[in-house]
Amino acid sequence: MSTWEATGVGSHPGDDHLEAVRVVFGEVPGLPYLPELPARGVGADMVGRTAALLIELPVEVQPSGWRLTDRPGRDHQRAVDHLRRDLDALEEIGHDYAGPLKLQVCGPWTLAGTIELRHGDKVLSDAGAVRDLTASLAQGVADHCAEVRRRLPGVTEIVLQLDEPGLPGVLAGTVPTASGFGRLAAVEEWRVEESLRLFDDPVVHCCARSVPFDVLRRGGARGVSVDASLLRRRDQDALGELVETGAMLLLGVVLGRDVRLPDVGVIAKPAVELWRRLGFPPDKLAGQVVLTPACGLAGASPAYAKAALAACRKAAQVLKEDPAGGRQEG
Repeated sequence: MSTWEATGVGSHPGDDHLEAVRVVFGEVPGLPYLPELPARGVGADMVGRTAALLIELPVEVQPSGWRLTDRPGRDHQRAVDHLRRDLDALEEIGHDYAGPLKLQVCGPWTLAGTIELRHGDKVLSDAGAVRDLTASLAQGVADHCAEVRRRLPGVTEIVLQLDEPGLPGVLAGTVPTASGFGRLAAVEEWRVEESLRLFDDPVVHCCARSVPFDVLRRGGARGVSVDASLLRRRDQDALGELVETGAMLLLGVVLGRDVRLPDVGVIAKPAVELWRRLGFPPDKLAGQVVLTPACGLAGASPAYAKAALAACRKAAQVLKEDPAGGRQEG
């Protein structure tokens, strides 16, 4: 049975990386993670941060966004420096931590649909360039995980999360060209499945509609992280087949922006009801479902980010104690 219980998706508000790491380890000790703080600017955003991990594929910022370049420059170095400071904070706060740790990176397909080639369209427009990018990312992520293990020797396992908000669009052929006037061709499902196997048992996060659960299952994803409010009835069969393989379901049940947080029983309810609709036994619920905010917390206040993680952890206790959902709210 999983002891993960609850975790966050990845991003946090503000620019105090040390405090963000401290909050994570304090509020979701079952599965802490290395938070991202995009408010710090260039290189701290999802794409720039992940691009800093690429091997022999330096990037720079152009008016249109991130682009591959011939040699590392200021933008690339800025991203590397942000990540190094984050790892220093992780080491300082988590030096005596023992247990699993989650690391998030932008997945290869969202990356390919965002980064542009040196002189042309997006990487996604060139199948060979996508292969090179994916291989570079897989090696860079492996090196990143190895560094985290060196810095935190008590980590028992690294849970790798690939952030793929762009994946449904990649498969549907709706990703715009660099000019914005056209659409890039849809990518075959087998290519996505093949790419997933280059990473070590990834959990795939997708906070968009039409999450390709069948593709993720065939690609061997260890788990999937989704926004519970975006799941539709027609997703249930494919999601059920994925969960049936033993895959973890990281379910977003708390909004990522400041709202009044409801009672923990209300927060837990979508997980209980989904599990019941999927037809799985209640006693398996807490072992396979992990509660999270619906998406990143970068748009929230620091106080809300902390409260949202705490609420997810408390609601996860409800899944353990009352998996059939019989608790009455007073």
